[in-house]
Amino acid sequence: MSDETLPDLDTIIQRFVERYQIRNAADFNLALCGTSENAIPGLKKKNSKELLEKAKERLSDLQSLLHANNTSSVLIVLQGMDTAGKDGTIRHVMSGVNPQGVSVVSFRQPGPHELQHGFLWRLHIAAPSSGRITIFNRSQYEDVLITRVHPHLLEREHLPGEAGTPAFWQARFDDIRSFEHYLARQGTLVLKFFLNISKKEQRQRLLDRLDDPSKQWKFSPSDIEERSYWDDYQNAYQDAIRQTSTDFAPWFAVPADNKWYARLVVVSTIVKALTDLRQQAPNVPSDVRSNLENYRKQLLAETNN
Repeated sequence: MSDETLPDLDTIIQRFVERYQIRNAADFNLALCGTSENAIPGLKKKNSKELLEKAKERLSDLQSLLHANNTSSVLIVLQGMDTAGKDGTIRHVMSGVNPQGVSVVSFRQPGPHELQHGFLWRLHIAAPSSGRITIFNRSQYEDVLITRVHPHLLEREHLPGEAGTPAFWQARFDDIRSFEHYLARQGTLVLKFFLNISKKEQRQRLLDRLDDPSKQWKFSPSDIEERSYWDDYQNAYQDAIRQTSTDFAPWFAVPADNKWYARLVVVSTIVKALTDLRQQAPNVPSDVRSNLENYRKQLLAETNN
């Protein structure tokens, strides 16, 4: 298929959502998810740029409606292995929206004060207020991913009873589902993206960091250490997605070996979710509407100083 016969943006958006949303969560198999597939015949990096710009323009308009109506909000969760492209996705996808309406929260290792609270405490206070978009760069899922691969970290959390058992992890999954259900009932769209990168591609990206002096600051020795737990992380991600992909807070498994493709999938999914809200510009108050022409005449009658 040639560039000229690419489907229109709406068709591409619909195809992405249908392809990458995890619907039958109990049967989800991460090993069957591609890391470099392309669901749109004829779509290439060179013609994706125009589509990305169109999608970002639409996202900007939808964000304005979200802010104007002030009844809904959006929580975007980005998860993935190191170098999967979370920072770049945020930078490229959200570059066209009003920064006053967007917050990015990067959750690092919890400190002593945070560890005195339940694991969802710091997530709840960072959730978006009405009319806003909030992006979690890592999220509540760190507490069923990192701590599951490295269970000794649970010793810092002041937990009652036995931790790290199957019942313990099931309870955390239940808590996460309940937390996301609560947010959804308060008017928050919860969209969760797993940027699915291959181990081979991660290796190349780490090498690129080491070879480029301007990117060496991004490298951490822990990146190498964590690669030795690759299979454990894959199992932890699979279990987390199986347990928590719901109608009110769906997961999307996004092929992330090609950064341009992953970004287009993410922005398309956000656009689709906001479009489905079917928000319109709010009505002008009747007392203001009845005087609009008078205000217009008053402004036109002013002389330039």
